[in-house]
Amino acid sequence: MHRAMTGLACLATIFLATASANAQSTVKIGVIMSYSGQFADTGTQISNGMKLYMKEHGDTVAGKKVELMPKDNGGIAPDVAKRLAQEAIVRDKVDMIVGFDLTPNALAAADVSAQAKKFMVNMNAATSIITTKSPYMVRTSFTVPQVNESLGTWAYKSGARKAYTLVSDFSPGHDGEQAFQRAFKEAGGEIIGSARYPVANLDFTAFLQRAKDMSPDVIYIWVPGGPQPAAIGKAVAERGIDLNKTKVVGQGELTFDEALKGMGDAGLGFITAFHYDHNHQSAKNKKFVADYNAEFKRNPDMFSVGGYDGMHVIYEALKKTKGDTDGDALIAAAKGMAWESPRGPMSIDPETRDVVQNIYIRRVEKVGGQLLNVEFDKLDNVKDPFKARMPKQ
Repeated sequence: MHRAMTGLACLATIFLATASANAQSTVKIGVIMSYSGQFADTGTQISNGMKLYMKEHGDTVAGKKVELMPKDNGGIAPDVAKRLAQEAIVRDKVDMIVGFDLTPNALAAADVSAQAKKFMVNMNAATSIITTKSPYMVRTSFTVPQVNESLGTWAYKSGARKAYTLVSDFSPGHDGEQAFQRAFKEAGGEIIGSARYPVANLDFTAFLQRAKDMSPDVIYIWVPGGPQPAAIGKAVAERGIDLNKTKVVGQGELTFDEALKGMGDAGLGFITAFHYDHNHQSAKNKKFVADYNAEFKRNPDMFSVGGYDGMHVIYEALKKTKGDTDGDALIAAAKGMAWESPRGPMSIDPETRDVVQNIYIRRVEKVGGQLLNVEFDKLDNVKDPFKARMPKQ
């Protein structure tokens, strides 16, 4: 019995030593996102961006093998995301947690990151406060105020003085509305009317007629994508809103590729603000789009570039730490990091750990028979304005 126990103890010692050696030679990354359900394509596009970066730069960094460990939270499910983060850290011994397509899930996982002192890369969720919930988190997507306050500032600068806002009646729509209104009014403009439409609404005729009747210089619309942008384009055309007299503007989702396919020429002249579009004219992006299409047979989008740049932060941070995966070491390495992304120049704010980037103003135009978002103005190196207003700690 004693001999058997001694043998088991030796085996256990060997196993632990082997596991420790493997752990030291591998960087395990827990990727927590939606791979099923309503937001499955979001998770796919983020993952595609991550995979493309690894294909271009190899699956080894600082002498360590990089291993992605995907976990499906199935949609808006903060309890599930939190449990998956805990399991990834405690059971799977991951060195960091990344991904996070949705705000509630990112907020839930942030608590785990903070408690476990694990590096966290938020590759999409865009609510400002998320990065304040863990000192070990960076973001590589955008924030709602960053885009929409930029748009409000630009709208006034472009000559608009009276604005009407129309947004989806749920939290992200409210955030977009408040951001645009704040910046437009601070610039000197007047909000002459506003409305919130039901989340599932598909008939915008009455809403846009009311907006038109108030004769605004600009109508700001926040829409989450899906079938609604096409319905908005149709209603703008039916109500006879002259885009030469009244600008129709919004966050990037208003004129995503699928939205433009649905609204057709009715979308010509719509103006949006966003941080990335596959039509961005830079050598870096042209290569990124070509490589992405070759690999995945589709264009990259904002989700893809968030994943791609997220992997850049991870690789460069690991190079700086020489492979050390300690949370404090990685977050110190990520603060202030700057690089050229397919979206243009970007960096991680050393104080807030949030993304700093250009916000592009684009107009829908027909190029070679295709409807595209064509950039014609930009705001350089925009920080998250919400955090800029927060009192210094």
